[in-house]
Amino acid sequence: MSVLKRIALGMSKRSIVLRRIIRDLVNSFRNLKFKINTLGKKVDNNVLIFCSFNGKSYSCSPKAIYEYIVSEPKYSTYKFVWSFIEPEKYKFLENNKNTIVVKQNSKQYQKYLAMAKYWIFNYKIPDYIYPKKNQVFVQCWHGTPLKRLGCDLQHFDNVLNTIEEMKKRYKIEAEKFTYFLSPSKFASEKFISAWNLKEIGKEDIIIEEGYPRNDFLFNYTEKDIMKIKKRLGIEKDNRKIILYAPTYRSDQHSSNEGYVYKEELDFEHLKQKIGDKYIILFRPHYFIANNFDFEKFKGFVYDVSKIDDINYLYIISDMLITDYSSVFFDFANLKRPIIFYMYDLEHYRDKSNGFYIDLNELPFKITQTQEELEKEIIEVDMNFSYDAKYKEFNEKYNYLDDGQASRRVVERILKET
Repeated sequence: MSVLKRIALGMSKRSIVLRRIIRDLVNSFRNLKFKINTLGKKVDNNVLIFCSFNGKSYSCSPKAIYEYIVSEPKYSTYKFVWSFIEPEKYKFLENNKNTIVVKQNSKQYQKYLAMAKYWIFNYKIPDYIYPKKNQVFVQCWHGTPLKRLGCDLQHFDNVLNTIEEMKKRYKIEAEKFTYFLSPSKFASEKFISAWNLKEIGKEDIIIEEGYPRNDFLFNYTEKDIMKIKKRLGIEKDNRKIILYAPTYRSDQHSSNEGYVYKEELDFEHLKQKIGDKYIILFRPHYFIANNFDFEKFKGFVYDVSKIDDINYLYIISDMLITDYSSVFFDFANLKRPIIFYMYDLEHYRDKSNGFYIDLNELPFKITQTQEELEKEIIEVDMNFSYDAKYKEFNEKYNYLDDGQASRRVVERILKET
């Protein structure tokens, strides 16, 4: 991060008025620059542009939708553009002659953004970018919401946005959507309220067909399992695998590093308790930028933050531990054990995002201390079963996930083909 940007971030966190002035100025300048760079670019009905997590990875529903379209001969006339922060890592996508890889926020990216008929994204786009009237913006999003979002927030402790600022940004974003993907009736209701879609007459833009990204959880093979285990160097390790995937905390932010991970789990003690039977795959939220000392726990804790697609981690894991991340909804499709480690539950519920769901309804154990967590891991190891309550959970939240969501979504979007 540049010195100037760090200074601006630091000042923005201290003054709401200054933050708004800086944002308005920056957005106005960037919008003007975008218009100049894309002047005269006409929309091509055969071009789709994809971006996952703001260019950080090749993953999630944009990946699933892209791979489905590429696999179908009837879509052979389409051209595809992928945008990445580090495009050189994804040049393999250009093995498909109809695919181009570009750098996120570059002039080339902006050119294709102006040309592409279809935008397939899973994250918010910058406030200064708007699709044209004849473009189709598909917001895939990236999870069933446990945490309250946008216009549904009742309290918020984000260091970069007040609750009013966050709601305003969601409303700006909502005006851009053509379609919004949803995995369930529950999720549809929350997306409609979080983005205030009913008020702006857009509640019918929801495509409720399941999450394309979860198709893989029904279609993976043993070859996929061995491939990722070999990449991690654990293919000969007979211990069971725990995926630990905590989310970020909106009040833990550094101007130098971004959102940071405050270590609340004693890995040394955990190693003593379960290290003979388990290994840990540690997957911090993609917002989190600071480093964790993996060398200290070599052979027990593995860094999997560089694995783009978390689906590969799901399929090799015997158990998931998380806090407030939506990963547990997706992982539940595998019908495997899930444990919550919510050491700051009261704060997160009452002063941070809050929840859409009464946690008591969930069929998974909530632990709040290291001791409770360690005991539950041992208990689950001995006595786990896919019981009636777990089945009811999947029937409410994952009933549309069946390995065919990508096909259904694409057929809804590319109606004219």
